[in-house]
Amino acid sequence: MQKLTRRLFAIPLLLCACMWAQDKTAQPKDKSQKQKQSQNQAKDQTAKDQAAKDQSQNATQPATILPEEQRHLQEAGTVLKEILNVPDYIPQALLNKAECVLVFPAVKKFAFGIGGSSGHGALSCRTGERFNGPWSPPSLYSLKAGSIGLQFGGASTDFILLIMNPRGVDSVLRSKVKLGSDAVAAAGPKGHAASASSDASMHAEILTYSRSRGLFAGVSLEGATLHQDNNANEKIYGRKVTASQIVREHAVTVTPPGDLLVSTLNKLSPSGLAEPQ
Repeated sequence: MQKLTRRLFAIPLLLCACMWAQDKTAQPKDKSQKQKQSQNQAKDQTAKDQAAKDQSQNATQPATILPEEQRHLQEAGTVLKEILNVPDYIPQALLNKAECVLVFPAVKKFAFGIGGSSGHGALSCRTGERFNGPWSPPSLYSLKAGSIGLQFGGASTDFILLIMNPRGVDSVLRSKVKLGSDAVAAAGPKGHAASASSDASMHAEILTYSRSRGLFAGVSLEGATLHQDNNANEKIYGRKVTASQIVREHAVTVTPPGDLLVSTLNKLSPSGLAEPQ
């Protein structure tokens, strides 16, 4: 009986010893897990701090601003592509007949109706002696105009000018040309049915088109003055070049800012379509 009692008394002691041993074994594991958790939390906090720092630096850094000459070229290409992709606005027959295209995006008004407007744009011409080659690198131009025929409530206006014959090209390639006196300009006919042999295209050296607030119209720029922007051309091409050297004499090649304008013309009105008059 005493032996049985001693054995029964020993059983709890053995159980306690086992539990104590297990607890001792578990403690290092728990400590290791806590250390790993602490390390992971520290890493997560470091990553969050770095992300916050990067975000703060990005927020304080100004966005890359293109030089205005490059911006004018890119905007001219964007406007040209948008307008030429509008169905039945500028007749394809007239575009194919044009020897040069001059684009003025976002011409701004100053005291419009009293003072006038000003803007910057780009000219590209078909290459080749007979204007039957691909389109040239663009030359930058500026526009100054008095009160223009249609008024658009002060909104900026995009203009596209089609130069229809060599006389018009010669006029535009002067350092300064006044439309109406130095070159005959007229509002361009619109629509699919407009004929390239219409009175406007037969007699005008330059046909003008405009867009403002989504409104398309043929607008006469008579009285407006066009200037070659030689300083802007020098900044784009890295040396002094005239408009004639750029668009007629192969003096330079297309730079990235002017690529959209030239590629749009080559795609929508490829070489070999214009006929000198």
